[in-house]
Amino acid sequence: MSLVLSQAELDAITLALSPARLGTYIQAAASAGNTDALYPIKLYGWNAQVSGAFLTPLQICEVTVRNGICDAIERRYGADWPWVAAFETSLPNPSYGFNPQRELINTQKKFPQGATGKIVAELKMAFWSQMLTKRHDGRLWTPYLRTVFPYLPDPATHSVGQCRTLMATELEKLRKLRNRIAHHEPIISYNLMDYYTSIQNLVSWRCPTTVSWMNSVETLTALIKQKP
Repeated sequence: MSLVLSQAELDAITLALSPARLGTYIQAAASAGNTDALYPIKLYGWNAQVSGAFLTPLQICEVTVRNGICDAIERRYGADWPWVAAFETSLPNPSYGFNPQRELINTQKKFPQGATGKIVAELKMAFWSQMLTKRHDGRLWTPYLRTVFPYLPDPATHSVGQCRTLMATELEKLRKLRNRIAHHEPIISYNLMDYYTSIQNLVSWRCPTTVSWMNSVETLTALIKQKP
């Protein structure tokens, strides 16, 4: 990444971003033995670019996975599942932390009955991540997981429970990455290709064709290789 700045320009950018915000990048430069005064700024810019580039595959992944989950829910509870009491009461209702039942109820209030698609788009990624838990095996995943995600690992070597756990682990990992990106936090120490592989896995388990298309439009992998 070619960058030429005067000392005055470097000082102005540092002040605008704040020395505290640049602290992680300054430390990374020191750890690498890089004495280039511009290196932290270069690294900050690369982090911003690669974070932005993650959004396209993350969006494709989230939409694909949540549609698969919705497909299973609809098979069990019907097209108006957000208003079905049996589904609502099947959700966890903890007294602290993220509450899927409350999330559904609060979202219901925003839309008229029948607007299932709008509710699907409104529900947080944490909601979909928590749908992939053991508590839903009997109702959803034992009968429907391999129907709605037909390209999961071989059933001869992976049970439904193992596949569902694998999906849950991958999705939760990506949810945390997305939240970190949304808060403009550094991801310079992450194995970013490993995260992209997780995205590819989740999408491919529902539709390999979609993975091929995603690979043709993403800009992430090229940017990862351009790390300063």
